[in-house]
Amino acid sequence: MPASLMLLIMFALVLGLVGCISGFLAGLLGVGGGIVVVPVLYLVLAAFDVDPALRAHIAVGTSLATIIPTSMQSIRAHKAKGAVDRDLLMIWGPFVAVGVLLGIVIASYATATVLTAIFGIVAALVAMYMLFTREGWHPVKGLPGRRGQAGMATTIGTISTLMGIGGGTLTVPALSICSYPVRRAVGTASVIGLIIAVPGTLGYIVNGWGKAGLPAFSLGYVNIGGLVAIVLTSMWLAPLGARTAHSVEPRTLRLLFGIFLAITSTKMLFDSYRILS
Repeated sequence: MPASLMLLIMFALVLGLVGCISGFLAGLLGVGGGIVVVPVLYLVLAAFDVDPALRAHIAVGTSLATIIPTSMQSIRAHKAKGAVDRDLLMIWGPFVAVGVLLGIVIASYATATVLTAIFGIVAALVAMYMLFTREGWHPVKGLPGRRGQAGMATTIGTISTLMGIGGGTLTVPALSICSYPVRRAVGTASVIGLIIAVPGTLGYIVNGWGKAGLPAFSLGYVNIGGLVAIVLTSMWLAPLGARTAHSVEPRTLRLLFGIFLAITSTKMLFDSYRILS
């Protein structure tokens, strides 16, 4: 078997394993798979000697692409339970889209150092939220006015596009802090994830088009082989993670997720410093 074909098969198998891990953890911890896919895929790309200047962009772009089918699946489930807030989406949707466009523009100029640093910093903040806040912590009594919500939605759209994550990781904590019902926050975040993922994926395809050194089967910064492998295996393992979650205390899940994010954020920040130096 040619060495290049053997390498390609190994790459696909490892990415399938990434999908298994991200799907299980997403189901277990109740978060979008992107927060898991990006750091793990980043490490896989490093193991296969992909150019350090491209790793973060490929990890983010491919992660956004994987969010599209999983968000569509999630939206159907949440709509059936009446957990999608249409009124909130009328306000948030356009501003999330504006944030995504800003994120795409920033990403087109951002170096690998910038993207890894952004992921590391935001992941560290989410880790602290998970580790050090108590369940049901709602310091703000209600959502701000339209201008405040526009700022929240635009910021979430921009940061999510730069990190390669969907709506849940940032939207659910932001809404929960403002005393918004958690179940409706999760359901509405599934739609926000789709608003982020579709234009975000297209943006990373355009930004990476024709770049030298991309892995095989790449459309710009979106690796199609990785997309297929991760989506298929993550959708297979997510239900198992969800079933496992019901046998574990919620506080334990928050701690596990916080520890995972603390470790991955430290790794990403270290790598951004190493690239810079």
